Amino acid sequence: MDEFNGKRLVIIGLARQGKALARFAAAAGANVVVTDMRPAEKLGAAMAELSDLEIEYVLGEHPMSLLDKTDMLAISGGVPADAPLVLAARERGIRVTNDSQEFIKRAPTAVIGITGSAGKSTTTALTGVMGQMAKRRTWVGGNIGRPLIADLGKMGADDIVVQELSSFQLEVWDQSPPVAAVLNITPNHLDRHKTMAAYANAKANILRHQTERGTAVLSADDPGAMLLKSLVKGRLRLFSLDKTVKDGACVHNGQIWLRNGKDVPVCRLDEIKLRGDHNVRNVLAAVTLADTVGVPVEAMRRAIGLFTGIEHRLEWVRTLNGVQYINDSIATAPERALAAMNAFDEPLILLAGGKDKDMVWDAWAERVRERVKHVILFGELAELMEKKLAGMNLTRVETMADAVLAARETAVSGDIVLLSPGGTSFDAFTDFAERGEQFRALVQGLPD
Repeated sequence: MDEFNGKRLVIIGLARQGKALARFAAAAGANVVVTDMRPAEKLGAAMAELSDLEIEYVLGEHPMSLLDKTDMLAISGGVPADAPLVLAARERGIRVTNDSQEFIKRAPTAVIGITGSAGKSTTTALTGVMGQMAKRRTWVGGNIGRPLIADLGKMGADDIVVQELSSFQLEVWDQSPPVAAVLNITPNHLDRHKTMAAYANAKANILRHQTERGTAVLSADDPGAMLLKSLVKGRLRLFSLDKTVKDGACVHNGQIWLRNGKDVPVCRLDEIKLRGDHNVRNVLAAVTLADTVGVPVEAMRRAIGLFTGIEHRLEWVRTLNGVQYINDSIATAPERALAAMNAFDEPLILLAGGKDKDMVWDAWAERVRERVKHVILFGELAELMEKKLAGMNLTRVETMADAVLAARETAVSGDIVLLSPGGTSFDAFTDFAERGEQFRALVQGLPD
């Protein structure tokens, strides 16, 4: 009998994760209550998807009375762990959880969990392709794609499950995946977590609750990831672009090597379709993770040769009159934008801006001055960035459409127009994907 059976579960947020958990828990016998600050008229489509279930809705507010006789409180990714209702639940001894944790508690196979400040979506997707190339049924989801709890009933013991995990998801976890990777920890989401210590502490939950039978995969090149080494209870595997590792993956003589008791060549660096050293590290991480769950090297090699990346991550959009247009809308922190700039040798026209997350922009500004030919600024961050880049060739505009037109007028053959904003999208868009899609459509609409 499932733990949800006969229990009262309150879910905050009727978005993708909340809907998936509501359906699963209701099917498992829970008395499900969904609360959302939005009114019913804005949730019609979501409520219609769940119309076959007996669910109680409390909309437009989160009253404390929701906690009366409640056994569990589940929060969606956008709900802070210090929200009043969440804090009150903890004070009453009510367990706080989310869909990703409830999935991992019930998964019938070893789950690969992946987190990091940057690169986790690419690493998650590539690891999934490696599983598919090994002809094993592979499930990819979590922070990207479909919530994995939606497909739990279809999974088997020999399947591969790759779960991307954000700090927002991990901050309430009290269980860790059997195979867990921390790619890097650099400043991010400080508007939510307030301090780097709190942010890193949330990330650490991916390792904190592993047993001696677990495997931890860390970047030997990232100080933030290596600070978590003391939490490792089981096998420690490392990956590195710069160092030789004893157990994991590294680079030697222009080639990726897997080290798992013997040295096995995986592929040449020039076989990797993704640009930038940061993406080589993503490949190294994926190789280590895939090997941990028994994927053969030949399957890894085929996946690496086929994988061209995912949308909004250094995504080539178009070449027009000798100018390449690149969509890196995923760059929602200065470190991500730095990595994007470092992925190219060509002259750059940089489109930057968006909404700030209380980040430090000094290193970003220094690199922009060294590397960028012309900067086009937009969004709430434009004023701050303009001050940081005083004296540079720059243009300040209001909208993405204005930014694309300004780039078209500025760029010449041989240049790269790079959308790598550095800020979040929430000043003008629903998310980074919507921002990237608008950039893509605007570029495709430019006349020859």
